[in-house]
Amino acid sequence: MQALVRDRDVAEDLLQEVFCRAWQARDRYSDAGKERSYLLRIADRLVCDRARRPRREQVVGVAEWQRIEPADCEGPPWEGLAWAETCRQLTAALDALSEPQRRTLLLRFYGNLEFSEIAATLDCPLNTVLSHHRRGLLALRQMLQEKS
Repeated sequence: MQALVRDRDVAEDLLQEVFCRAWQARDRYSDAGKERSYLLRIADRLVCDRARRPRREQVVGVAEWQRIEPADCEGPPWEGLAWAETCRQLTAALDALSEPQRRTLLLRFYGNLEFSEIAATLDCPLNTVLSHHRRGLLALRQMLQEKS
């Protein structure tokens, strides 16, 4: 496919699109032992469609890209360091919690589960989950206040 579009990045994008379209049409495909020709037909159609489209893409060289692209959009370096330190402190504080408290907090905040779902997942009463959650939050608050 790279020979048809003459750009490796475009060829890789088209190849990914070939497999996406083949997957989406898997119900309509009848297995006749011609998988390769089926995929090549999809690829050929995608290349033809791309050739028919008006050219809006501009090829930018590395030097030009470095000139027009900002080096970093995330802000000053010290913000990244502060964020990394906060994450390290939070991880250490979570590790210091009891296993039930840690699991409850992780399921609640990273898993986005409701308390009833957490209770079902951990196979324990809802009130126990609520207790672990509250005690875990209080312990985290205390540990993180001591660090700062």
